[in-house]
Amino acid sequence: MFTNPNIILVNCDDLGYGDIGCYGSELHSTPALDRMAAEGTRFTDFYMAAPVCSPSRAAMMTGCYPQRIGLETGCEILVLRPGEPIGLSSDEVTVAAILKDAGYATKIIGKWHCGDQPEFLPTRHGFDSWYGLPYSNDMGISQRHREFPPLPLMRDEEVVQQQPDQAALTERYMGEAIRFIRDNRDERFFLYFAHMYVHVPLYSPQRFLDQSRNGKYGAAVEHIDRCMAALFHELQDLGIDDNTLVIFTSDNGGAPQHGGSNAPLRGAKGSTWEGGMRVPCIMRWPGVIPPAAGCREVTTAMDFLPTFTRLARTASPSDRIIDGHDITPLILGQRGAASLHEPLFYYREHELQAVRSGDWKLHLLSGELYNLRQDIGETTDVSTSHPNVMGDLRERAEACREDLGDSATGAPGKNRRPCGRVGNPKPLTTYDACHPYIVAMYD
Repeated sequence: MFTNPNIILVNCDDLGYGDIGCYGSELHSTPALDRMAAEGTRFTDFYMAAPVCSPSRAAMMTGCYPQRIGLETGCEILVLRPGEPIGLSSDEVTVAAILKDAGYATKIIGKWHCGDQPEFLPTRHGFDSWYGLPYSNDMGISQRHREFPPLPLMRDEEVVQQQPDQAALTERYMGEAIRFIRDNRDERFFLYFAHMYVHVPLYSPQRFLDQSRNGKYGAAVEHIDRCMAALFHELQDLGIDDNTLVIFTSDNGGAPQHGGSNAPLRGAKGSTWEGGMRVPCIMRWPGVIPPAAGCREVTTAMDFLPTFTRLARTASPSDRIIDGHDITPLILGQRGAASLHEPLFYYREHELQAVRSGDWKLHLLSGELYNLRQDIGETTDVSTSHPNVMGDLRERAEACREDLGDSATGAPGKNRRPCGRVGNPKPLTTYDACHPYIVAMYD
């Protein structure tokens, strides 16, 4: 039985459904990712649990809808900002904590964004070590956001640099990743590599800017692809490629105004149209996942926790509701394997806005119904010709409201858990006019 693989989870920031070659991009060159899809499985109906980063990442770590764990929004905007009093509760169990207890070495490189107070940091949630940013790379002092404190680069729970040069940061991340993989080549490891790309501001090395056909955005996408090539090369050199499951995805839909594409989907980051929450997902595990496979079943990032738990031969928490499902049969391409997400719910903050069951998606506010298999772009409302489908989806939405709540109807939700909260929160950094910042203010 194939069990206990190394697991590398690569999560991009704001990468759109149509931004890489194997999902249809003709603007970005992504040979490593295209090869990954040819050697593994490309998921066409893979979703994040929210259309923005903080809730989607919290859901991915816990296997739960953000509304379940009280992290559907930040205090002031849709995501957490520096120095906020809320974050991922210490009572929640993360996929990293489960794998650590199963004997895995665990590391996060890159963006966390589930709270920046000590109680909320990844080192308090199952990760042995961390090197990266506590939140989005635009949350440092910049021309646009002079109110932010200096952007902190963290090692574990210590700020090691403020306002780092972002054009060099991804290569620093790669060095950290290679070192971690080499140090743990003879053990089992879980590496969560959370890119700062392609969130704005966009900074890439000159090499990628010179070759890009889509400005700074294209340079960032192609830098991501180069990182994947380097990871695969390292795994092959170390002889552990066949025992490593590599997953590539994005935390929410892309932002077309910055150069991204969600084609052929409608909508973008922040919305509950498909373009806000359906994202690329590729999985590769040589000798285990069949090559050149595709999966059209509904799957989500919440499924990682129960799936990784099974692969590590351990157990998911039994004292709480977990919304994700074990998708091992779908990953392996087993005949007859089907999605267990019946249905899937689309929330924006506290509001339930859509529900999907099979091929049908109902937008609750407008009453529009779409058949996503026939109309992936959500262009033609067919609600008047399918009253039975409408009735079924409305019943499912009502059950969800009772479970998770809905601000549109005032339903409180009976199975919600509180987020973490602290008194007297403090930002990780404060501006010092005498500090020799390498980048005094981002553009």
